[in-house]
Amino acid sequence: MYKTVSLKLKTLISTIDWRLLIFLLLFLNVKLVIKLAAILLVYFLRPDFKFGFSLKNSRIPLFYISTIAIVVFNWVFSGMTGNFNYFLVVITGLCFWLTSILAIHQVKLSVDKNEPAIIHRTILVFFILNALVSIAVYLGIILETGRINPFSYQGDFQRYFVGTGDYIKGITLDTSITNAVINSFGVIFYLVRRKYLMVLLCMAVLLLTGSNVTNLMICLVLVYLFVFKTVKDQKSIIVICLMMGVVFLTKVSPQNNKYIKNLYERLFRDIPPEKPIYLNTVPITAKADSILSPDERKQKIAQLYLDSLSEVAGGFGKNIIANVQQAGPSVKYFEKPVIPRDSIHTPSFQHKKDTSAVEKKLLRFAGAQKSAEPTGIFREKLLHIPGKILALQETYRFFIHHPIKLFTGLGIGNFSSKLAFRVTAMKIAGGYPGKYSYINNDFKINHLNLFIFYFTRWDDLHSIANSPNSVYDQLWSEYGIAGLIAFFVLYLGFFVRRLNKSSYGFPVLLMMTGIFFVDYWFEQLSVVILFELILFLDIKETSLNKTADGI
Repeated sequence: MYKTVSLKLKTLISTIDWRLLIFLLLFLNVKLVIKLAAILLVYFLRPDFKFGFSLKNSRIPLFYISTIAIVVFNWVFSGMTGNFNYFLVVITGLCFWLTSILAIHQVKLSVDKNEPAIIHRTILVFFILNALVSIAVYLGIILETGRINPFSYQGDFQRYFVGTGDYIKGITLDTSITNAVINSFGVIFYLVRRKYLMVLLCMAVLLLTGSNVTNLMICLVLVYLFVFKTVKDQKSIIVICLMMGVVFLTKVSPQNNKYIKNLYERLFRDIPPEKPIYLNTVPITAKADSILSPDERKQKIAQLYLDSLSEVAGGFGKNIIANVQQAGPSVKYFEKPVIPRDSIHTPSFQHKKDTSAVEKKLLRFAGAQKSAEPTGIFREKLLHIPGKILALQETYRFFIHHPIKLFTGLGIGNFSSKLAFRVTAMKIAGGYPGKYSYINNDFKINHLNLFIFYFTRWDDLHSIANSPNSVYDQLWSEYGIAGLIAFFVLYLGFFVRRLNKSSYGFPVLLMMTGIFFVDYWFEQLSVVILFELILFLDIKETSLNKTADGI
């Protein structure tokens, strides 16, 4: 058996595209410098620059070229060609799009030059490595907290508790939602290919990330597959995955269940989110000595003494009296009453709202803006609406007042993008030189103000639902109708026209279509490249199958 396992391992190692695997591991890393190193390394190993753009039958989506054209057009006709700081913003934005082109080209080369089986094994190793890192981190949290379920652990000022999933970042070391999206691809990819152990592994890691929005989207895709695209054994695995989700929400992390309920009520029942309320209902014996006054400490000691006497009299009184009556004046010794420790459910152990460095910068910035205060007061009345929806409303109102900008948008970095946040130099979305900072006024009074409003208040508001980040919002506001058309026709349309609708590529595309609402994924330079790899692989397999069938 050892020889068999060893032989299989050697075969697996020899039939992996290591260049692709290393590129994925580096390019998906959270650090921008490592992403750039991945691009340099892969082009050093395979210096191919034949991108194959074509109007008739382009090798890779023309979407990337169209966005660059829109960026240049807006910059030339914006009247800001003399603004050096904005020139640097444009150059930075173009570099992100060019990096995306370089990355997708290498992924396409790997698919073109390898048999599908080799790409499948490479993807398998990537998902296993990501799962191992995710599980190792979770086990580390278990060892640190001493709890098998850290999602219920409220000690250490709730460092973990409902936020445990935030630490499950996977091999990319990016945000937990990035890990969640990656594993959602794995669930679909392996479900359609009937690799059920991998389905369950990816589903388990996905749930550990605690990403409610990704959980909701994967459930919708699984229901779609259950109804339209699967056979009996696949339907059974779908049911198991859905049950895993139910168990996680009800038993492992019921606090996430409350979050989903509150979000639903905000969306459909016009009920404002609950503000944290701290009531002084904790008995003095359960409070930590560090938060008590000298008189309260004396009161606590007296109360504990009385409670211990009451316990002895109530629990052992009858036995004491009986022993005294039978044995006469003999003396009985009992154990010293144990003074209970402070409960971790008391306020002194609960989450501390310490203002982070970023929040301090946001607050200082907001304090310097005359328009921030009245806007904030106005938004207090809209807390029942998620911030992401408010962001789309801001974009809509902007175009109502500036219809001339509707076709090509306001310009890169000017309204809704990771770049717009980055170039503020407040380190909201990565570093940027302070002396070259740039903030467009329309961005400042809309999305930046909205972000400040939510992310400087109580932690319950620091969620994806309140973040203005969205690919659709980015393309609409900064690239206009032209950008949206390019995305739907030249990007999504590029893949839809070539995919096998009964294979894994189409449901992965459906999943990503929803995920594009969540963040500025193209500028993240992360999950999009894995998404494109899976779709290119599906397209190649479809093409090979048609050739084999003589079509």
